[in-house]
Amino acid sequence: CGDCSVQSTCVSIQPLKTALGTKRRIDQSSCNKDYSCVNGFCPSFVTVLGAEAKKPRRLNISQQLLDELPLPKTRDHTDGVSVMVAGIGGTGVITVGAIIGMAAHMEGKACSIYDMTGLSQKNGAVYSHLRIAADSAQLTAQRIGAGEGDLILAFDLLASLTGDSAQTFSKGRTCLVGNSAIQPTAAFQFNRDLNIDASQVESTIVARTGEENAWFVDATNLASRLMGDTIASNMFMTGYAAQLGLLPVSLRALEKAIELNGIAVEFNLKALSLGRLFAHTPDKLLAVLPTDVEGEHEDKTLDELIEHRVEHLTQYQSKAWAKRYLDCINDVKSAETALLGEAGELSKAVAVNLAKLMSYKDEYEVARLFVDPQFKQKLDAQFEPGYTLKFNLAPPLISRRNSSTGLPMKREYGAWILHGFKFLSQLKALRGTPLDIFGYTDERRQERALITEYENTVHSALTDLSRDNLGNAIQLARVPESIRGYGHVKEKSIQDSEQAKAMTWSAREVV
Repeated sequence: CGDCSVQSTCVSIQPLKTALGTKRRIDQSSCNKDYSCVNGFCPSFVTVLGAEAKKPRRLNISQQLLDELPLPKTRDHTDGVSVMVAGIGGTGVITVGAIIGMAAHMEGKACSIYDMTGLSQKNGAVYSHLRIAADSAQLTAQRIGAGEGDLILAFDLLASLTGDSAQTFSKGRTCLVGNSAIQPTAAFQFNRDLNIDASQVESTIVARTGEENAWFVDATNLASRLMGDTIASNMFMTGYAAQLGLLPVSLRALEKAIELNGIAVEFNLKALSLGRLFAHTPDKLLAVLPTDVEGEHEDKTLDELIEHRVEHLTQYQSKAWAKRYLDCINDVKSAETALLGEAGELSKAVAVNLAKLMSYKDEYEVARLFVDPQFKQKLDAQFEPGYTLKFNLAPPLISRRNSSTGLPMKREYGAWILHGFKFLSQLKALRGTPLDIFGYTDERRQERALITEYENTVHSALTDLSRDNLGNAIQLARVPESIRGYGHVKEKSIQDSEQAKAMTWSAREVV
């Protein structure tokens, strides 16, 4: 629902595309472990204690393949070269600038470095201005001026288009190597539906550099899959740029500077080499990448989507519950097919949103998800054995309330609660019956009412469905998309959705 982002404003909380829509994940590589995200009113946050991140499986990349890479050319620095390093704080932007600068110094070249850290402590934009020349007399102002950029290492594409970097572009002169994996901005922490179009950002850059002078690499995802740590992405890109002959320092000098830096030497040298290999023969590197990556989900056809939701609702409650869903969907498909000749956007909107309302996460569902073997499998895939778990929960019937806000307070429960979850998950058949002790709360009553209300709304829209009001019907069907979260967070989102629904019905009456 995004409340974790609102509470922590942490950019380590990142969007994760799943079969059930966009969720959230923690980037363990950049997490500063202040645990403020746990303040989000959600039971999904499990504290994993004593954990060590699991190293990625050994990839079939022979050292000989890396050793046989041709040495890259060194960019001519006779007239001086201006390099802009643009990224976000905490990812090693300043370190990469310092390593390139040290490499230049070790080769007897003149170098000036001007760093702009700004709000780096909040993962804000960070810039490193590097000027490298044959002698110090050729170095002008440390700060790279308008149109003076020869190379931009865009570790973050958005940062490269703003701040210090924005003015340094010059079409025909500036080359750019960019990380095509758009990192969530601070705005994402407050707008849970923010979606930045990477292709549009890349097009903007190409318009400033020329198509032949821009290279885009999915460095974050490659680094994560190859080395198990997204922090390797910047050095990976540095190696990529070096192999293309865009850096005014030699490879050997770069490697020596990394060794002299003395921090994670082997790790950074490997990232540098893999970046070079990807620039030279990308197919050889892509061939050995692991394919079981969390969050990679292809778009489903309507029939595939419905089949997935039917299975989900069967697991959630029962076959009878899934049949109730399917009956409504078939009505919509029939009406839309009669109108357009085939089922389309209206059927898809109802398929997604009715399933969402019918699988509200009550106590039984939270318990079922935690005892599902997939939960343990995901933990084991990410962490080495020996960790312990704490569950951050606010059970509605027993939680204390904050004296200042009046809102329920979360508390930690040990792994012993998994036994309670196993027992509770087996009671899901009680959901919505007189024996459902949780079902008497206002929140649960409201969730059940939303299902019936949505079904009635859909069938009302179908009674006079026409090409003129089809768009309005689709809008109505999508209203529940904004309903998310738990407790007070969900209550607020329901209020917002009711307003949106009222406005949409008003527009329908006008049509």
